[in-house]
Amino acid sequence: MDQAVKVNMPPRRPDRREVLPPAPMFDLIELFFFAYRDFVGDADRLLEDIGFGRAHHRVLHFVGRRPGITVGELLGILSITKQSLGRVLQPLMSDGYVVQAPGESDRRQRRLTLTEKGMALERRLFERQRETVMRAYREAGPAAVDGFRSVMRGLMGEAA
Repeated sequence: MDQAVKVNMPPRRPDRREVLPPAPMFDLIELFFFAYRDFVGDADRLLEDIGFGRAHHRVLHFVGRRPGITVGELLGILSITKQSLGRVLQPLMSDGYVVQAPGESDRRQRRLTLTEKGMALERRLFERQRETVMRAYREAGPAAVDGFRSVMRGLMGEAA
């Protein structure tokens, strides 16, 4: 019986520890922390000035990229609870950055769209981060960009 299980099992993936010893792995993880801190830093400061934070940024990003996204779809992407989304979405709507409308075929759906004010803020946030990424891409070169994309996809969970 054990023999049949081994035959049907997919080939063994190498243990991640076999790919890179602990010391360089710690260095890479530390680089990731610092890169993330600096990547979000400018956007964080801009958002802080208007009383928002990273959660608001994520909502602005995904609603901006997917106009008409349903609340349910956004919950799935962000992997958060309705209550958590409500705490973030309410000020975005009351301050005029996001509007909510019922779905056309299913009136129970709540579809989200950025207002002009929301689009302007999302653009400002995007431009700050785009400049950071483009600077790094220019310094690293095309081969590094492909490798980076591959690593980032490997870091993402199945649901992403």
